[in-house]
Amino acid sequence: MTHLTPVTDPSSYPARHLGPDHTESGAMLAALGFSSMEELLDSALPPAIRAAEAPALPAPFSEHQAQSRLRELAAKNVALTPLYGQGYYDTITPPVIRRGVLEDPGWYTAYTPYQPEISQGRLEALLNFQTLISELTGLPIAGASLLDEASAVAEAVGLMSRAKKKGRRVLLDSRLHPQVLAVAAERARAIELEVEVENLRGPIVGEDYVGVVIAYPGTEGDIVDPRPIIEEMHTRGGLAAVACDLMVLQVLESPGALGADIAVGSSQRFGVPLFFGGPHAAFISVTDKLKRQLPGRVVGVSKDAAGTPAYRLALQTREQHIRREKATSNICTAQALLAVTASMYAVYHGPEGLKRIAHAIHRRAALLARAVAEAPGLDLVHDTFFDTVAIRTPQAASEVTEKLASAGYLVCTLSQDTVSIAFGESTTDEDVRAIAEVLGATTGSDVPENQGLPEALLRRSETLTHPIFSRVHSETHMLRYLRELSDKDLALDRTMIPLGSCTMKLNPTAGMEPISWPEFANIHPYAPEEHTRGWRELIEEIEAWLAEITGYAKVSVQPNAGSQGELAGLLAIRRYHVARGDHARDICLIPQSAHGTNAASATLAHLRVVVVATAEDGSIDLADLDSKLAQHADHVAAIMITYPSTHGVFEPQVREVCEKVHAVGGQVYIDGANMNALAGLARPGEFGGDVSHLNLHKTFTIPHGGGGPGVGPVAVREHLVPFLPTDPNAADPLHPAPEGGGVPIAATRYGSAGVLPISWAYLAMMGGEGLRQATAHAILGANYVAARLRDDFPILYTGSTGLVAHECIVDLRALTDASGVTAADVCKRLVDYGFHAPTLAFPVAGTLMVEPTESESQEELDRFITAMRSIRREIQAIIDGEVAYEDSVLHHAPFTAASVSATQWPYAFSREEAAWPVASLYRAKYFPPVRRIDEAYGDRNLVCSCPAPEAFDISGDHAPDPTGSL
Repeated sequence: MTHLTPVTDPSSYPARHLGPDHTESGAMLAALGFSSMEELLDSALPPAIRAAEAPALPAPFSEHQAQSRLRELAAKNVALTPLYGQGYYDTITPPVIRRGVLEDPGWYTAYTPYQPEISQGRLEALLNFQTLISELTGLPIAGASLLDEASAVAEAVGLMSRAKKKGRRVLLDSRLHPQVLAVAAERARAIELEVEVENLRGPIVGEDYVGVVIAYPGTEGDIVDPRPIIEEMHTRGGLAAVACDLMVLQVLESPGALGADIAVGSSQRFGVPLFFGGPHAAFISVTDKLKRQLPGRVVGVSKDAAGTPAYRLALQTREQHIRREKATSNICTAQALLAVTASMYAVYHGPEGLKRIAHAIHRRAALLARAVAEAPGLDLVHDTFFDTVAIRTPQAASEVTEKLASAGYLVCTLSQDTVSIAFGESTTDEDVRAIAEVLGATTGSDVPENQGLPEALLRRSETLTHPIFSRVHSETHMLRYLRELSDKDLALDRTMIPLGSCTMKLNPTAGMEPISWPEFANIHPYAPEEHTRGWRELIEEIEAWLAEITGYAKVSVQPNAGSQGELAGLLAIRRYHVARGDHARDICLIPQSAHGTNAASATLAHLRVVVVATAEDGSIDLADLDSKLAQHADHVAAIMITYPSTHGVFEPQVREVCEKVHAVGGQVYIDGANMNALAGLARPGEFGGDVSHLNLHKTFTIPHGGGGPGVGPVAVREHLVPFLPTDPNAADPLHPAPEGGGVPIAATRYGSAGVLPISWAYLAMMGGEGLRQATAHAILGANYVAARLRDDFPILYTGSTGLVAHECIVDLRALTDASGVTAADVCKRLVDYGFHAPTLAFPVAGTLMVEPTESESQEELDRFITAMRSIRREIQAIIDGEVAYEDSVLHHAPFTAASVSATQWPYAFSREEAAWPVASLYRAKYFPPVRRIDEAYGDRNLVCSCPAPEAFDISGDHAPDPTGSL
């Protein structure tokens, strides 16, 4: 087993990435009683899992070298004007939004808003997104984003199935985009729905439907009135979902006005680059009666202790992953950063600006359509259209496509003699003339307004009536609005975010910058392979590196979130068993210590969940495992293990657990959420795993972005390689996927490829040895925090040597019993110290789970330790009877600037104790924008769109009490 090589070059990237320098690392090791990092690792990690060598990655690049290599790869891509369509469109990201959101660490390093008091900025931006979706789709309840259009349609099908439990058939419009059909059909079959794909121009035949999904418009651009199908499905007791386009909804009537129960689609063309397929924020909106079935997250409006309106995640969606198999979705990471981008695009352009963009896009399509209609030998396939014109040509479609490519345009081949051309925001009249010339047609000067749009479907209702969509119009105003919102939040650019199981670590700027380079960002996901050589070379490299790091045979980056990686891995296991004729294996064993989304993912894969108990030391209870294996032996499909466990310990018997499950014919799924404790030091594929997913937004440095983007690659051993996710455009949605292969998970072959340069750069700059150092420092940091806090707060679980893995659980239950102070109180009080709270009440109620990561210096760790010790003294004052809990600073935290500066101060403690409990806060102080939020009020009074501006008026007689108490 090779020893770690210390990082000695202060200019190397590993030195930039690691928080503690060599001196600090030595001091932290000494505080733990170790003389070297190797000695710490020998004590912390079970010998049975240690890898003998560092991963065989290429020699590490400097930041400059990594970017130079990325420029080489980008130059191998061909960025034609993208007129391919099929759900992905040319758009213009306003520079102020690109720089002020996508490239601003105040936005991209923020975490999911589980602590709403320090998340008001991103919650407002996501509420803008919900309001945008709700108003455009005409449905009252919208989510805060889903992953992509294809999986959003699949989520809609799942929603209909939950709402209509007796139905077992779903009807899919054949006019849906091919990738949407492929993903939705297989996801529906996974939950044992019968899938029918039909042209919906005729009557519905049959009964027992949960619902129908209708395309509006169709993938070839045609527009069909969905009302007859919606009405007919309703008469049969089913629900109706409409897959729609937000830009089309500027000019055509909303799905809600047409009678739909659900609307789904993608917000990509609202300023989000193509990104070679993602990340893009999908949307879903529903009628009021379906709100509690909604997948993913919903932002709602509540009030704080002073009576001020305040935002929070509503309907307990913040707990989806804790609800396990009872969750309405397994989605934990969505696409928050991209939803913010889309919402700001709408805010910046406003309703009139969006209509102008929509009409300009349609006008160019109409110009080409008229030219085609008047040209000899050319035919319009459809008389109705918005942006996409399908054209039948006398030449072979492939020849036309090649000629247009030579002229600089990427278009879609529909059949041997038919092409489609989908116009986007940046195209011009000159583009239309150039395309028409290639086709042998001539364009006129103009066309009648609304040509090709069905008169009966023209939009009569207003769009985006909330003042936020009309208030911000200049770049100056947008700059200040973005700054105003980000100033309300605590992100990684301000402070350590010590969230256990979430791994909030440094995101390399050298990797962040390239994602918006045009040669990466402007590539359509369905561009021909000769145009995407750079992208595919990058993806092949990162997939090979991840396979080397994990010890598996092959990796697919298609899953566009950790939840989707889990689902892909479980479907691979399920399909492996079925392909071998082992249909009875439908049980997934899940330890109580497993990651929260595991059970929800197992349910989506149509596996029955059986829970395995936890032993007193936090490890898997082997006796209970033996009992469950004996009881269900012939039905065990898999066990899902989070390793290290969510309890923050390296379980030494992990190999034994794997062997026991293998002995009864089951597979072992090792959840890679905690790979930050393993990368470079241990390989799941070598110590017993058959499949793992990884979280590139955790261990491999893609930023969380306030709740997404994420990428969840799935890694498998050799026997499961045939069952990896397949290309959705190569699938046949009319028939179930062959039993001997995989199924598509996301809408594009490489999922959210647009953010892969970030992880590529991280691995290229760290190298194998740097990766080992990162993991070692993550373990060092967690044990340093645990050791320094142990005298004040019990550490719930440790390994046999008294050490933790990369995170530790601080147990407050005894203190709560003695003082009344809850773990939630501590979370709110940490805000006054300038910290984002650790993970609250997971995996054990009444505790906090702390993960410092390798990116935090000893100075920052000590600042957190000082804050926690100060809070411990505040708790002790209650225990000693010096102050009642109800009168304590902990009960009333956090404190806004308005409350601290108010004329009245009704508390027993001083303003200084409230706002500046430690001296360092006088130098740099964060004030939250709201007091403690009333969580229950927000659910009892559900509001999921932007409140009127006067609700926030704090002047005059209507001002809320800034010192308000709970």
